[in-house]
Amino acid sequence: MNKEDTKKQPLYVILLLILAAEAVFILPFVLPRIFRTTFLESFSISQTEIGSCFSVYGIVALFSYLFGGPLADKFKPNLLMSFALILTGLGGLYLATYPNIINLHILYGFWGFTTIFLFWAAMIKATRIWGGTNKQGIAFGFLDGGRGLVAALFGSVGVLIFSLFITKDIELTSIAERRIAFKEVITYTSFAVITVGIIVFFFLKLNFETTITSENNSKLITIENFKIVMQFRAVWLLMVIILCAYYGYKMTNLFTQYAEQVMHYNKIEAAKVGTYLLYMRPVIGVIIGLLADRTKASLWIIVGFFLMALTSLVFTLGIVNDSAALLFVLSIGTMAIGVYSARVLYFATLEESKIPLAVTGTAIGFISVIGYTPDIFTGLINGYFLDAYNPETGHKIVFAIMFGFALVGLIASFKLYKHSETNIT
Repeated sequence: MNKEDTKKQPLYVILLLILAAEAVFILPFVLPRIFRTTFLESFSISQTEIGSCFSVYGIVALFSYLFGGPLADKFKPNLLMSFALILTGLGGLYLATYPNIINLHILYGFWGFTTIFLFWAAMIKATRIWGGTNKQGIAFGFLDGGRGLVAALFGSVGVLIFSLFITKDIELTSIAERRIAFKEVITYTSFAVITVGIIVFFFLKLNFETTITSENNSKLITIENFKIVMQFRAVWLLMVIILCAYYGYKMTNLFTQYAEQVMHYNKIEAAKVGTYLLYMRPVIGVIIGLLADRTKASLWIIVGFFLMALTSLVFTLGIVNDSAALLFVLSIGTMAIGVYSARVLYFATLEESKIPLAVTGTAIGFISVIGYTPDIFTGLINGYFLDAYNPETGHKIVFAIMFGFALVGLIASFKLYKHSETNIT
C-alpha cells in the first residue's frame, strides 16, 4: 500500500469509522461503565453476575475473533459493520425491557457475535487502509481518540436524559424511579446505534468500493493465511500486548464505582467522572498518533504501560481516598493516558511489523483470540473481589492484579520495539 492509497480516502471516511466503532460498543460496555451502580440496581444483579455476563460475551467473542477475521478479508466493511450495528441496536431495545439474569447472559452472548464476528476485524482493516503506509499512527489515533469523544457524547447525553427523568434529589429517589429514567437512556441509545448502522450502510460503501476490490481476494477461511500470520514474531508479541493493555482498559470500568464507593460521590457525580475521562481519549489519541508517526508506535506503547503500572500501584497502596480528591483526579487521569496510549497504537504496529495487508483480517482475528480474553475473566475477577471484600480492600486487590498485567505488557512492548528495529519476521 502506498501514499496514493491514503490520498484517495476522504476525511469523512475516518469520521464514519469513528462513529461506528464506538456506537457498536455503547450498549454492552459504555452504559454499564458510566451508570455502573444504577445498572446493577436496575437489573437487581451483583458485581459477580454482571461479570459473568461479560464472560459470556468474551467466550462468544473468542470464537468470533477467529472466524470473523477472515470474513473481513472477503466482504466489504459497510456490509458487515452496518448489519452489526443494526442487530446490536435491536438487542438494546430488548435490554430496555429489563430481562432476567438468564436472558441477560443470552443477550451478551448475542452482542459478542454482532460486535466481534461481524464488526471488529472489518473496522480495523478499513482503518489500516485509510491510514496508508505512513499514517498508521494518526489513523488509529483518530480512531480511538474519536471513539472516546463519541463515547463521551453518548455518555453526556445519557446522563442528561437520566437527570431529566429524575425530578428530585438523586439520593431521595427510589430504585423504581431510577429504573424508569435508565430505561429512557437505554432506549435512546438503541435507536441511535440503529441509525448509525443505516448511515454506515449507505455512505461507507462508496468509499471502499474500489479499494477493497483491488485487494487480493481471499477465501473465507484458509490454512495458508493462518500459516503466513503465525510466521511473524510480532503477531505473538501483539497477543501479549493487547491482552495486558485490554485488561487495563477494562479496569477503567471501575472508575465511576470507585468514585461513588470510595470517594463518596453521588451517582450523578460519579457518572460524570466516567464521562469526563472519555473526553480525554480524543486528545490523547491525536497527540499519541502524531508522535507515533514521527517515531515508532511501539515506543509509545512502552510509555503507556509504564504509566499504567505506576498508577495502578498508587491505587494498590490505598492512598487514594476521600481525603485525597486531587490525587484521585491526577491518578485516574494519568492512568487514562497510559491505557489510551497503549490502546490507540497496538494495531498501528501492524504496518511497522510488515504484516501483509491482504491477510490483515486473519492477523487481527488470530491476535484477538488471546488478546481480548480479558472480556471473559476481568469481570469475574473484579466482581468476586468487590463482592467478597469492602470497597476499599476490594479495589486495592483488583488494582494489584492490574499492576501485574501492566508489568508483563511493559516487557512485551519493549521486545516488540527492539524486534521492529530489525524488521525480522
